[in-house]
Parts: sequence; structure tokens; C-alpha cells
Amino acid sequence: MSTFAEKADYSLYSNAFGYLRQPLNFKPTETDADVVVIGLPFDMATTGRSGGRMGPDAIRRASVNLAWEETRWPWDFSISETINIVDAGDLVFDCGDQEDFTTRLEAFATRILESDKALLSFGGDHFVTLPLLRAHHKKYGKMALLHFDAHTDTYSQGSKYDHGTMFYHAPNEGLIAPENSIQLGIRTEYNKAEHLFDVIDAAQANELTADQIVTQIKQRVGDMPLYVTFDIDCLDPAYAPGTGTPVCGGLTSDKAMKIIRGLRGMNIVGMDVVEVAPAYDSADITALAGATLGLEMLHVWAEGKGLVKK
Repeated sequence: MSTFAEKADYSLYSNAFGYLRQPLNFKPTETDADVVVIGLPFDMATTGRSGGRMGPDAIRRASVNLAWEETRWPWDFSISETINIVDAGDLVFDCGDQEDFTTRLEAFATRILESDKALLSFGGDHFVTLPLLRAHHKKYGKMALLHFDAHTDTYSQGSKYDHGTMFYHAPNEGLIAPENSIQLGIRTEYNKAEHLFDVIDAAQANELTADQIVTQIKQRVGDMPLYVTFDIDCLDPAYAPGTGTPVCGGLTSDKAMKIIRGLRGMNIVGMDVVEVAPAYDSADITALAGATLGLEMLHVWAEGKGLVKK
């Protein structure tokens, strides 16, 4: 009979400490991890409903529903047997200090990337992507951006810390190449005449097949290093009610997952899922969507790095 320490826990309600029940390690650069997971409990750049700071914890708890499945459908390999994942817990910063958060996140991400590990980040509001892009740019140079969202987040107005201005600042800082970037699921106002990014809006995305969308993404991005950022409000509120700025008419979780799976072969260098605010949810629907999208990204990343044994 297995001892307590040896027996695997297949329950759906216990030991939700690390994402996918992977080990917690607060010194991830000293491990042999391929991917480091970091939680970003920050929502001080939010313009809508606050609560995104609770997202990382909710995503971890929801991920227990995914951890028991040794081989995630429809993939043909086990992610836990293919890559080493450690959860570095949540970024620690001075509460209420936006500048301290920004500085600490960029520094943390820089250390992880310098140790030749990839980073999967769970927010938090969408502002967190800007310091993450700064860190990734140091290693990979100018990147293409694949941005799932109901909003373009390219607005020039707003404060220095605003979850609607990151993709106004990122091109201006030379972090991303708008001519190779694409935004998917947009269904709010933006200046089309001056917009630098290609857009597949929500109405178009809901009419096109996932394969058609993936074709457009690959044509736009080419072989550039690709950063994938997924604002959970890209999904329709029926699939993700727990978010700060929900907008009707979004994508289904099924289509979003199919699109992410279609990114096989692309040079993905960074990944995040943001804007999960579980207090506005009644049954962990949004947190489960966030956890699942992160898992799909890990599968695509692992396959793209040639780590899957055929």
C-alpha cells in the first residue's frame, strides 16, 4: 500500500497550492524547470470593476480540475511528463505601490528569462503585460503580439498605470512590432484610421472558423518571436462572467482553445492570462477558463520546443 506521501491525489478539491498541482518553489531560477508560473495579484490599473488581484489564487484552485487528467484531451502527450513546471507563487510587492510592482515584475521576469526558462503569468489586470513585455524584449528583441481581448488597449489617454494603455506604450518603446501583431475578439471603440494593429473583431471571429483565424495569425506574425496575451474578457460573459469589463458578443471558450491549439509551430516566447476577477462569478467558470487556456498554451509551447516524444 502506498504511503501518504507517495499516493497521488486525484480529488478535485484538495491540495490546490501550485498551478496544476505542480510544486511551489520560491527560488525558480535554481530549479531545472522549463516553465515557471507566476501569479500577479495586481489590479490597481483597473478602470472597471476591481478584483483581478484575486485571479491567480482562483486559477490555481480551478486548475485542480485539470490536474487529474494525465493526458489532456485532445493532446496525445502528458504535459507533466513532457516539461518541468514550477509555480513560483505570487509576486511580492509593496501593497498599493504601482511603481514598486512594475519594477519588481520586470526584474523577476528578467531573471527567469536569463536562466533560459519560459514564463506563464496569471494576472491581475492587463497592465501586467507591459512590464512582462519589457523583460521579454531584453532577451528576444522586438516581438509580435497576439492579443485576445474585447478592447484594443491602445488608448493614449489614461494614467501611467492603466490597463487600457499598454499597447499604446509598447510599440512606442520598441517592444513589439504592430505590423506583425494581431488583435482578436475586439468589440469596443477604437480609432480604425490610425490603428497600427491588424484586428479580427469579435463579429468576424464568430463567423470565421478557428482554422481561418489561425491562417491569418500565421500570415501576420510569420517567424517572429511571439508573445501571447489573453484577456479573459475576450470570451463572451456567458463563458467568463468574472472579469472587470465584460462585453457581450465575445468568443466561446471552445473557439478560443481551438485557436490556441492552432498556434503549433509558432515561435512562442511568452504567455499570460489576465483579468480573471472571481468575485463576479458564481461557479468558478472564469477561473476554470483561465486555467484551461494557460494549459493549452503550455501544450503548444512544449510541442513548439520539440520536447514532445513521438
